[in-house]
Amino acid sequence: MKIIKTANLSEPQKESIVRLWNAEYPAQIQHSGIDSFDEYLSIKGNLEHYLLTDENENIKGWLATFMRDGEKWFALLVDSSEQKKGYGTRLLNNVKEVENEINGWAIDQNKDVKANGETYLSPIGFYLKNDFEILNDVRLETETISAVKIKWTK
Repeated sequence: MKIIKTANLSEPQKESIVRLWNAEYPAQIQHSGIDSFDEYLSIKGNLEHYLLTDENENIKGWLATFMRDGEKWFALLVDSSEQKKGYGTRLLNNVKEVENEINGWAIDQNKDVKANGETYLSPIGFYLKNDFEILNDVRLETETISAVKIKWTK
């Protein structure tokens, strides 16, 4: 597996990320297609993408960093078939090499369901293992998602 860093995604890369997003994240936050994904990305400033690809250039993971309200934020996805192999940590470490701080939202309960009917398991343990702080007093609460802010500081 290799990691490719890019500021711009091709249409095929976007299609792969949308498929990965819709397979791995809770069903209620799926993207209906590339237009929905582009809309999600359009409100992010200074986007950088880290693509985890296999030997056939298939995207198996995606990490994006961006600016929001003066802070560096990130979103992370890894194909479930490749989880627990250190790839999520590798993606994060690429960002940690160039940033002093990154913030994210993490679902902190196991109530959501993925499109295939499986329970979406909270990634909080993964983030704690990767030296993130859980900011329990800062939450994202919407009709579709409940998450806690996580922060890593160098």
